[in-house]
Amino acid sequence: MGRPWGSSSMTRFLLAVLRRDLTLAARRRGDWLIAQFFFVMVASLFPLGVGPEPQMLARIGPGVLWVAATLASLLSLARLFSDDHQDGSLEHMVLSPEPTVLLVLGKSLAHWLIYGIPLLAIAPVLGLQFNLSWEAIMVLEFSLLLGTPILSLLGAVGAALTLGLRGGGVLLTLLILPLYVPALIFGAGAVDGVIAGTGAQAHLSLLGAFLILSLMIAPWIAAASLRVSLE
Repeated sequence: MGRPWGSSSMTRFLLAVLRRDLTLAARRRGDWLIAQFFFVMVASLFPLGVGPEPQMLARIGPGVLWVAATLASLLSLARLFSDDHQDGSLEHMVLSPEPTVLLVLGKSLAHWLIYGIPLLAIAPVLGLQFNLSWEAIMVLEFSLLLGTPILSLLGAVGAALTLGLRGGGVLLTLLILPLYVPALIFGAGAVDGVIAGTGAQAHLSLLGAFLILSLMIAPWIAAASLRVSLE
């Protein structure tokens, strides 16, 4: 029989995976800074291209910021498992007595902390650049708080499926982008609802439901994909 979920050994394993990835990220600051720089550059180029019209900027701002956040997340997904695969540590973690699902959850959480939290810190400044009201910026922050974990969870599925494949980065993008579309629609739609005066509650509720669904399904699919990729 397997160990009961919630046992102390599982908690220690999850925290060990999380601590290991955060430590490695702290030693390679350039990797995660590239994603943040990309997010800022993509979002900043649009006002230069469409002009300084405030109403136009406010109209396109939510979609642009969400698209930029999605693309910035994709930049880092290819290395979610590949570095550990190259040095052989991934096989040891998968073969450990603890469920592989915990490995996926730990790495997904670490990815969100490393790449998602900085996006949340930068987004309000970029929101002002698009002439968004403070209410719209607060909804943008809340939508990103709900949506960026979805990007990490679904991204783990794509990273596991393409592990070890030549051209895996391109294939990862093709696999994952369609799965990101609901989060993109609900996240940007919540901010659009505030701007239009129709409210953001419906979109945020759908985004929250999508997060719960992703948390319930994605780690198990990614864990199974990892085992297949390592065979």
